[in-house]
Amino acid sequence: MQALETATLRISEIFHSLQGETSRMGLPTVFIRLTGCPLRCHYCDTAYAFTGGSNFTIAQILTQVAQYKTQFVTVTGGEPLAQKACLLLLTALCDAQYSVSLETSGALDISEVDARVSKIMDIKTPDSGESEKNNWTNLKHLTQRDEIKFVLCNEEDFHWASRMIQNHQLQEICPILFSPVYSNLPPETLAGWILRDQLPVRMQIQLHKLLWGESPGR
Repeated sequence: MQALETATLRISEIFHSLQGETSRMGLPTVFIRLTGCPLRCHYCDTAYAFTGGSNFTIAQILTQVAQYKTQFVTVTGGEPLAQKACLLLLTALCDAQYSVSLETSGALDISEVDARVSKIMDIKTPDSGESEKNNWTNLKHLTQRDEIKFVLCNEEDFHWASRMIQNHQLQEICPILFSPVYSNLPPETLAGWILRDQLPVRMQIQLHKLLWGESPGR
């Protein structure tokens, strides 16, 4: 209990919206966006969270989350695991009976994440500019409650992701998500490639951007 009052995290924003991605798409969700990220993907749509923000104790975060009548909470960034106290926050949210998901780049170790958390791990493609930072040892820490996401910029990324699925037998680990870079790769083009190659993946389009455009904090 003392850690809830003393451990602090740098928070960019806490907001209530519809989940725009993953198998939880469309569900009212509280998003906790942590400040900071060691990666610089060229298509990043949350660069405003690289710096700034305010310090909150875990207890203060829980108080804000409790204002909203939903059981779903997503901890995101930036890269939330770049802050060590994120692990404490995830456990505190689970202890408070929330259904918690974590959006992580996959570049940092996920082995200590609370087992009750659904990990959404983004494997970086070559055109992201950060594929060399993928931590492939993280795959052994994923289960069927987790999801792997590929954000695709072009057909070269698509073929690369297809090879990674085959090389690592990713479909045996957990569900796989393919997402086109917004305003870059047309969704209908990606859909055609998936059907053509009969890949074992779920295509997703960012619902929040269809509803509200690229406005931050939604």
